[in-house]
Amino acid sequence: MRKLRREYSKKLSTEDALYVLEVAYSIFNSGKYRWIAYELIHDHPEAFHSLDRKSLETLGCGINSWSSVDCFSRTLSGPAWLEGLITDDTIRNWAESEDRWWRRAALVSTVALNVRTHGGTGDVTRTLAICEMLIEDHDDTIVKALSWALRELVVHDSEEVDKFIHTYESVLAARIKREVRNKLKTGLKNP
Repeated sequence: MRKLRREYSKKLSTEDALYVLEVAYSIFNSGKYRWIAYELIHDHPEAFHSLDRKSLETLGCGINSWSSVDCFSRTLSGPAWLEGLITDDTIRNWAESEDRWWRRAALVSTVALNVRTHGGTGDVTRTLAICEMLIEDHDDTIVKALSWALRELVVHDSEEVDKFIHTYESVLAARIKREVRNKLKTGLKNP
C-alpha cells in the first residue's frame, strides 16, 4: 500500500494544493486508510502548508487507537506544529481534552520537535510544557506517549530530562521513570 501511495504522491506532485486536499479528504471520508490521506498531504508541500488548526482537527476526527493517533501526530500535527502552522495553544488544548486520544496526540506531536531525521532540532521548553500538563495522567496510552516524548528529548538535553524526572518523581508512572532512566543511562528504552 505504501508503494502505491508513493506512486500517487509523485503523480499528484504537480497538482495544486486544493486538488490534493480533495483527494486526501475523499480517502479520509471513506473511513479506510486514513494514513494514506495523511501521507498524501504531508508529501505535497503546498497542501501541507495550507493546514491549520481547523483542518487538522477535521483530519483528526475519529482518532481512536494508537495507530490512528500516532500516524496523525507523526505525519501531520507534529510537523505542522514544528513548521508553525498551528500554535502552542492548539497542542495545549488537546492536552487538556477529556478524550485520551487527543491527549496522546498532544504528546506524540512533541516528537516532531525532537526527531532530527524529520527536522526536529530539540525543543525543551515546548516538549516539557506538554509533558508537565500530563504527568498525573496514568492512562496507559498517555504514560507510553509521555515516556516516548521524554526519550526523544534525551538526545538534545539529557540534563533537563533528568531534572524533569527527578522533579516529578512522586507522580510519574513507574514505566516512564524506568524507560527514560534507561535511555539516559544506556541510550536504549529497554537495554
